[in-house]
Order: sequence, then C-alpha cells, then structure tokens
Amino acid sequence: MIASLRGTVIDLGLGSAVIECAGVGYQVLAAPRTLAELRRGEEAFVLTKFVVREDAQTLYGFLDADSRDMFVLLQTVSGLGPRLALAAQAVYTTGELAAHIRGGDAKALQKIPGVGKRMAERLIVDLKDKVAEVEELPGAPAVSAGATASGANLEQVIEALVGLGFREKDAEATVTAVASQNPELATGEVLRSSLNALGSKR
Repeated sequence: MIASLRGTVIDLGLGSAVIECAGVGYQVLAAPRTLAELRRGEEAFVLTKFVVREDAQTLYGFLDADSRDMFVLLQTVSGLGPRLALAAQAVYTTGELAAHIRGGDAKALQKIPGVGKRMAERLIVDLKDKVAEVEELPGAPAVSAGATASGANLEQVIEALVGLGFREKDAEATVTAVASQNPELATGEVLRSSLNALGSKR
C-alpha cells in the first residue's frame, strides 16, 4: 500500500498531479484545495490513499491525515465511492463537512454534486457520531492564485467540474459567468468561485 509520496511535482492540473519519486511518476487525484498547494518543479509531500477496484487502481492525495481520514470515512456510507468523496472535499473543507454532518444539515450536503436528499440523510445517520473529532478543525487554505484565466484554462476548469460530477452544460455556463464578472481571477480561483456558485444553485 502506498501511504505517502515525497518527490518533485512534474505535472499539475486541476484534478490531478504527477509526482516523481525515485524516477517513477505517480499520478495522484486530489481536491482543488490540495492541488493548489503544489507547485510544478518543486518538491511536495502528500499523504495518499490507494484505491483498488476491478477496473482501476487509483491514488488519491491529501495534505493532512484528517482529510485522508474523512475521505475514507465518507466511503463507509453505502453507495458513496471515492469519486463522490473527492467531490465532497472539493466543495467543503474537512471541518465544514464534519460540521454539516454533525449538525444534521442535509441541505448543505446536497450542494455536493451527486448527493441527493437520501444520500445526505444517509451521511448524517451513518457518520454523525463518527465526525466529532474533526468538527473544530480550521478550514483548509483557499485555492491559491495560478495562471491568469484564459480560454484554455477555463476549459480545464470545466473539465475539472465535470469530473467532480457537475453537468457539462451547467459547468460551462457557470465558469463563463464567473470569468466574465471577474476577468482578473486566476485559474484556481475561477474553480473555487464556480464550485461555490454551483453549490448555491442546488
């Protein structure tokens, strides 16, 4: 099992990064907040969770143990897999997720793409007594600035949102609106603002 990686970031996108360790490049899927802390060409250390399925072997990355633990905990809920767990961490920090679950806030949980009323209620029932330890954690750092928003980068944002479970039509409309209203935003900030906008519509 691969529990962590330390190496040079040789590729970085809005949905994943490639970290080279001893000559081997490992692709790591992660939430935007995690990827925003990585820099291409610089050394990085991430905690990881290796998920093996019949059709795929995927490595997920996290900045801290609590985020990784939350990722694992979310998947103990019936019908909630790694993709949905990652989408949850894209919309909310670990502390926010714990607070919403502990507080029984089903409406807030339904802002996560792919989480409907039944899944939100299931999250609360199954995890309410298991998230007390992380409820008071401070939020993760906001997505930092990256390249200036451009047509190509906006396409990457749309792809990242679709990968998180949002409909392409909704993602495209939201990203376009966010970039038009705030043309100075960096790519990561466009993604963050688009996530907030999409979540508020649910």
